[in-house]
Amino acid sequence: MTTACEMIADDLRRSIREGEYEPGDRPPSERELAGHHEHSVPVARTALQALAGERLIDEHDGHGDAVRDPRTLVLRDSRRHQWKKNRARAPRAERTSAGATDHDTGPDVRDPAFRATHREIEAPRDLSRACGVPEGTPLHARTYLTRRATEPAPPGLVTSFLVRETIAAGTDLLDARRKPWPGGPQSQPHTVGTELDRIQESVTARPPTPHEARAPDLPPRASVTPLRTTSCGIDGRVVEIADVTLPGDRRRLLSTTPLERW
Repeated sequence: MTTACEMIADDLRRSIREGEYEPGDRPPSERELAGHHEHSVPVARTALQALAGERLIDEHDGHGDAVRDPRTLVLRDSRRHQWKKNRARAPRAERTSAGATDHDTGPDVRDPAFRATHREIEAPRDLSRACGVPEGTPLHARTYLTRRATEPAPPGLVTSFLVRETIAAGTDLLDARRKPWPGGPQSQPHTVGTELDRIQESVTARPPTPHEARAPDLPPRASVTPLRTTSCGIDGRVVEIADVTLPGDRRRLLSTTPLERW
């Protein structure tokens, strides 16, 4: 059964999302909510605390609450993969114009803040099977953290795994101090002579781990969408495995499947 607190929170949540309150506006006070919904002040206070937990309002002690700027919605369209492949051989000026995050979120290229960490690992059982290599095969792991400069949390967490021997000639791919773009992730294997033939994505949903909840600043009860991307070359070999964790409160997946004409 829906509680009074949940009803008040849901009504105010709808008003915020429909634009009745702009970022920076003050929502109704505890007393105003209590009077409007004919419930007690503690019930209204709990409703406001729930919306603060969902990052819809900021609590300012002594100054009242305020509606927050909405989180940037990130649309991940399956057509992004062809877009990235097309750019791998495009002129440098075009490749420097925007990256994959810019493509998904739409911010100016100067806006995103990017950080990468690299490490060498031995393939555990699940990754060895996914890559089609023996367990213990050297992998090069890269963790990316990209966020908008105006927002404190990234739109997702990405860890990429490359079979070490397939990229040994690409020193830029192994150096955390250098970005092997411009061109994006499909340009990277192209620099060592590999063309991608297909990309497979496997999607699930589950509660976040403590780290996954903390890094993207997830609100309580928000789920995450773990996505594994497998990139294969035209020779059929797995080139890259990427594990992407998408926050459920600001990510939308769109799958578009081109159909061949008869």
